Amino acid sequence: MATMTRYPPDQDSLNLTQLRGALTGTRFAAHLQHFASVGSTNTLLLEAAVNGAAEGSVYVADEQTAGRGRSDHAWHSAAGEGLYLSALAKPSLRLRDALLLSLATGLAAWQAVNEVAGLDVDLRWPNDLLLDGKKLGGILVETAVEPGDDPQLRYAVIGIGINVHQRAFPPELAALATSLDLENDSLTTYRTPLAIALLRALDMELTSMELTSMELTHLESGPAHAGSLLGRFAEHSSWVSGKRVHVPEQQGYTGTTAGLDSRGFLLVDADDGTRRTVLSGGVRELL
Repeated sequence: MATMTRYPPDQDSLNLTQLRGALTGTRFAAHLQHFASVGSTNTLLLEAAVNGAAEGSVYVADEQTAGRGRSDHAWHSAAGEGLYLSALAKPSLRLRDALLLSLATGLAAWQAVNEVAGLDVDLRWPNDLLLDGKKLGGILVETAVEPGDDPQLRYAVIGIGINVHQRAFPPELAALATSLDLENDSLTTYRTPLAIALLRALDMELTSMELTSMELTHLESGPAHAGSLLGRFAEHSSWVSGKRVHVPEQQGYTGTTAGLDSRGFLLVDADDGTRRTVLSGGVRELL
């Protein structure tokens, strides 16, 4: 775990000089921009991507006034209390394999939180970070594609939000959300070291995502082995196997999770005796 100087969270400014220095050698060192307040880092970076922004561009904000999660749900982004960033990637990846980006980003977030805060995040498929069953953070990947019979990704904007210093949430979120400060009173986590750990881990995951045809064939050849992206995601997720869940799609059904398919989609053994593939998020635990 990293050792950090203690000072009040309200003095937790993002240090771009430190960020750039620590990110030397990654794709993110040269195109880092900080904003005091934006509507949404993802929306802003998507606009920049359309206009030719470089791979590795990162937008990080102290506050989002219109933060977005999956299905355009609002993301609570109070000023100075969380890490809100978006990164532009241009991986060599087919559109039908794009879900692997969300899973890889989840693994990067798990690594960063574990390294900096010493906490073991539970990855709820496909894009939520949980601690003690409450939402710590989320991932939103938005893509553009090159047209064709087997479309390739043109680029992906990877948005990540992690609650850091929140001590209270709006009433509608109080029972559902948590933060690093709430979960670990013995150690204050600071946003600059967290951002460094996150972007370094994400760079490593994206490097491994430069998938060749051979690697894709390997993924398709059978269940994920322990060293693969899918195997590592399953290792850090209580949701992948043996979880009783409700799935809202296909008119809604209940069942037990049964692993991931070769593309990273969640399999569920439904209570009607069929095995189904979940194609979107929103899976919730049956209590």
